[in-house]
Amino acid sequence: MATIVTVSKKGWIVIPKEIREKHGIKPGDKVHVIEYAGINIIPAIKEPAKEMRGMFKEGPSLTKGLLEDRRAEREREDRKITRRPRPRQKAS
Repeated sequence: MATIVTVSKKGWIVIPKEIREKHGIKPGDKVHVIEYAGINIIPAIKEPAKEMRGMFKEGPSLTKGLLEDRRAEREREDRKITRRPRPRQKAS
């Protein structure tokens, strides 16, 4: 959706109501104004941890991968410990 807004003498713009409602922008909220291939206005994340929760839900479980790596490492270490050195033969 593209909308044309007018910039005031003070440099203010009004974000149209439909866009504010769609993105949950309320009075006092902060937005990022980014200059990249034009000007982009992006709502700032209010609660980053909450907003990002579950963002990797569709991909492989990083926790499961880490636990598998730790289990394999522990097994390698256990094998090293249980190996006993061979007794040395006495020189004749």
